[in-house]
Amino acid sequence: MRISVIGTGYVGSVSAACFAELGHEVICVDVDEKKVSMINAGKAPIWEEGLDELLKKHAEKRIIATSDYDYAVQRSDVSFICVGTPSDEKGNIDLSIVESAAVSLGEAMAKKDHYHVVVVKSTVVPQTTEKFVLPLLESYSGKKAGKDFGVAMNPEFLREGKAVYDFMHPDKIVVGAIDERTFFMVSELYRGLDCEVSHTRPTTAEMIKYANNALLATKISFANEMGNICKKMGIDTYAVMEEVGKDFRIAPYFLNSGAGFGGSCFPKDVRAIIGKAEELGCAPKLLRSVIDVNEEQPMGMIRLLKEKTGELQGKRITVLGLAFKNDTDDIRESRSIPVIAELLRQEAQVTAYDPMAMEHMKKVFPDITYCDSTAEALRDADACLLMTEWNQFRRLDKEFAGMKRPLVIDGRRLIDPKEMSVKIEYEGLCW
Repeated sequence: MRISVIGTGYVGSVSAACFAELGHEVICVDVDEKKVSMINAGKAPIWEEGLDELLKKHAEKRIIATSDYDYAVQRSDVSFICVGTPSDEKGNIDLSIVESAAVSLGEAMAKKDHYHVVVVKSTVVPQTTEKFVLPLLESYSGKKAGKDFGVAMNPEFLREGKAVYDFMHPDKIVVGAIDERTFFMVSELYRGLDCEVSHTRPTTAEMIKYANNALLATKISFANEMGNICKKMGIDTYAVMEEVGKDFRIAPYFLNSGAGFGGSCFPKDVRAIIGKAEELGCAPKLLRSVIDVNEEQPMGMIRLLKEKTGELQGKRITVLGLAFKNDTDDIRESRSIPVIAELLRQEAQVTAYDPMAMEHMKKVFPDITYCDSTAEALRDADACLLMTEWNQFRRLDKEFAGMKRPLVIDGRRLIDPKEMSVKIEYEGLCW
């Protein structure tokens, strides 16, 4: 089938590459000419494991990129809206980019004689597809949904760093379509994958995405709150959660205590569904607590640090890990950001290292010291904060010997001090 993908961020570029791998012809649409040029050259506009390889494999053969909506719509049967939905100052999602994409698609569809399907893949709160996107498409195309064109919502469930794998090996595929014809066309796109395609209403599909992410975020904040309590009593929270996770009703995933969750999805999505709930007159107390626990959690790193070192003014503190998680260069909502901000507020000298995310973090904190290696970052440090689960941080040993004071505050349970050949002062955030 012929597909156009609007937006070439994480979701758009991964979807385009994977649809091409499934045998479809794909046209990427983006207003950023640099991204258009990169995709046409077979280069990924963002870092994602396996993405470069797929784009190189299918560039010019099954994938091309353009900024021309008319060109893309005339040469495709299905258009996916994969643009960003950032949060506004109140935590609600900003639909301005979705609106722009829908208007441009509607205008392009007005010039097309054949049936076309528009699929919202961007994460949007329930009712957005039917009450916001669909009317825009009708207004600007002059056509009728369900008669002249189809509309669907097809949420993504992709982990950053593993998005290509997750797309090709899905746990679930949900298509919220307004009619059977639309559902059939969208579900056919996934024929090559070994996964049942569920047919729901668009509002249900939208809610499935939010409920999914809100529950995962809730598990993390629950594990962190239990971890904080366990810490006070000298109980190994990991031993507790290992047994809790053996209950088939709970499962072991997302129960690791630590510095909290970040990224482009969990914080934004939980805040967005809170905003929608309050708009409807509901009081989402549990979800608010999930965010509150997550916001407070990184400050535990600072409290432990000060308990060990006293005042931080003038002390050299090393932060290892800047990305919100390992295997990505994404720093959005990284738990390192509030930690570094507080260190600077207390006039510490901050040095930092991350294998992938330093260039992005330089835009947030241009004046801290960025190092080319863990050894350089740790040299003469008064303390080290471990913030991201990079595997190379699990193997630090001799590097700690270069510290002025080998004090390690571990926010991700990355190391076991008993296995160190160098003696260190070690404190876990929740253990």
